[in-house]
Amino acid sequence: MKPLSPPRLDEIRAARERIRGLAVRTPLLRLPLEKDQPEIYLKLETLQPIGSFKIRGGGNAMRSASGDLLARGVYTASAGNMAQAVAWCAREMGIPCTVVLPDDAPRAKLDAIERLGARAHLVPFADWWKVLEEHRYPGLDGLFVHPVADPAVIAGNGTIGLEILEDLPDVDAVLVPFGGGGLSGGIASAIRAEKPGVPVYACEVATAAPLAASLAAGVPSSVERIPSFVDGIGGRSVLPEMWPLLRGVLEGSIVVSLEEAAAAVRLLVARARVVAEGAGAVPVAAALSGQAGRGRLACVVSGGNIDPQKLATILTGGIP
Repeated sequence: MKPLSPPRLDEIRAARERIRGLAVRTPLLRLPLEKDQPEIYLKLETLQPIGSFKIRGGGNAMRSASGDLLARGVYTASAGNMAQAVAWCAREMGIPCTVVLPDDAPRAKLDAIERLGARAHLVPFADWWKVLEEHRYPGLDGLFVHPVADPAVIAGNGTIGLEILEDLPDVDAVLVPFGGGGLSGGIASAIRAEKPGVPVYACEVATAAPLAASLAAGVPSSVERIPSFVDGIGGRSVLPEMWPLLRGVLEGSIVVSLEEAAAAVRLLVARARVVAEGAGAVPVAAALSGQAGRGRLACVVSGGNIDPQKLATILTGGIP
């Protein structure tokens, strides 16, 4: 696949107008902590209609596509949140939607996809990852919305960066979950264009941290992926087409443990009354680790679609 370039500022601003009325402008709220702890602000993408930021990129991709292509339907490959975003938009637009998912996708996300009227197609993780690499799935027609490596998706995600700078102009660093780089790359592109001195960190979990491995090696690298409750991030490699964009706009990767991620989920519920999925809590865990400094840290809480049983386990001190 052709390497992707960072979206231009005008493309991100155009995406904001395109998704107006579809995506919510989410609040940026300070996390109540003790005085000796970091000053953390939460970008609550949990408040989007589908409980995840994915509606921004998915909505921009679909609203910018041609009518002839959309008339044949739309499909995506997703662990759950992009699936819900594309299904939501497809229902609004009156077009059929199919979602290719890994067969370990959480039940809560499968139920949400079905409620939105989409058809779920479960495949082994290796086959699902192949769809991401090849940008297609044999037998499916219409618009394919790549959850990561799609210029329109990345531009739509970049709208979060514009909002963070407007609401917290003196932000010192931004921390973003890293799944494939579409979110962190989009946000970092917006912030670099508007305020290039503000670093953006990708945040990963130790059970699957391909960006950290790639940055260390200087080339896109593969890692062993261990499935965990942090299911919204954590692929087995960095997509080659994303690598030039990511290494050009991201400050680095901060890796946290499953224990730190679970503790962040508990903290968000206890202190902010925010329910975050594992991926959404990872930036908070990264901020608390001190690896991003001690200034004003904006953490993108990317989604809140966590399985209730897993949440109950975490809240009682366990790790699902």
